[in-house]
Amino acid sequence: MTTNAGVWIDHHKAVILLMTNKGEDLRQITAEDNKAAPFAGDTRAKNAYTRNDFVAEDKLERKEERHLHQYYDQVIACLQPADSIWILGPGEAKSELKKRIESKKLRGKIARVETVDKMTDHEIANHVHQLFSAGSQ
Repeated sequence: MTTNAGVWIDHHKAVILLMTNKGEDLRQITAEDNKAAPFAGDTRAKNAYTRNDFVAEDKLERKEERHLHQYYDQVIACLQPADSIWILGPGEAKSELKKRIESKKLRGKIARVETVDKMTDHEIANHVHQLFSAGSQ
């Protein structure tokens, strides 16, 4: 039994459609928003600053990168049974997910990466159906 998967992803939400000859499964994964510590350029408080009031920018970037890796790993866990994966999305997240999939040794499963704008879950499902039906002909 062949399992095809289509995933629409941005940095906030992923919609995954797994299709088999027995049916389909639509899943949604959201990335939790992490509130960052204030930057040094933010408005000044009335009291004096202490050395622990601000977090270095590189530390915030590393934290955001770890958060994205966890998010992508959740998406990849849903894509494990797929024989073929189409990655869709409007921004950088689709290529970041592709790199993460390749680093997890699932390289042969990626069929294509395509840039598309924001879509509803129903539009994503229809688009993925069209992609796989066109690819099988």
